[in-house]
Amino acid sequence: MSASTITPWVVGNWKMNPVQAQAQQLLNEFKQLLQNSPIAQEKCHLGIAPTMLALSTVQAQMADAARPVYTVAQDVSRIAGTGAYTGEVSAELLADHGVGYVLVGHSERREIFADQRDQLNAKVQNALNAGLTVIYCVGESLAQREAGQAEVVVLQQICDIAAVVTGDAWGKIVIAYEPIWAIGTGKTASPEDAQAMHAKIREGLKQLTPHGANMAILYGGSVKAENAVELAACPDINGALVGGASLNADSFHQIALAFANTK
Repeated sequence: MSASTITPWVVGNWKMNPVQAQAQQLLNEFKQLLQNSPIAQEKCHLGIAPTMLALSTVQAQMADAARPVYTVAQDVSRIAGTGAYTGEVSAELLADHGVGYVLVGHSERREIFADQRDQLNAKVQNALNAGLTVIYCVGESLAQREAGQAEVVVLQQICDIAAVVTGDAWGKIVIAYEPIWAIGTGKTASPEDAQAMHAKIREGLKQLTPHGANMAILYGGSVKAENAVELAACPDINGALVGGASLNADSFHQIALAFANTK
């Protein structure tokens, strides 16, 4: 399978947004857009990552959408199973609630909440053991990019999970490249820079696993309707992890259309 035949993913990361009434309106608007301007399931996978509080609500509200829209957890506990771990949500509990996908390693988790390699590896391993698909986020800071370390940093972050991802488990991993300096800043890596990094990631994945040629690699970092077509045209960019623009139904739909129609 070549990069051009990988079904793209477009995932909306709502982060710590919005309140219930706004979420309900957003979902209703998005469902209407999918009804009026369909996006075939085989052309693009769609996912929404709401807060933990809203996972079941989003899942229920999207159940009658014109096509499947997956619910994605924004994080998962490094503790498996159940027990006396106040505030934690394990991979098994997510699976029990019908959530099949989870973000791990988002830069905000790494930067603000100090998630380190061992914690992230535990989260990845727990998610895989529970049957979840992991959208594993990697990316460099502006200082690292300016120091010429971007590729080394990103490839090391991918190599880190090789300690817990082996064999066919790589088939349950999606990579999301998100340059930290482009998240929530309005800045976006140029399509050329993004493609160059995605190509390096693809090269690195192929060295780690036979699944490397088939794995989706998403771009995240101020993805908007205005730049989605250019990004979608890049051969090794297989979708988008969308932040702020996913809180607008029309923008999110336009981004999904860009990838569905280009790939």
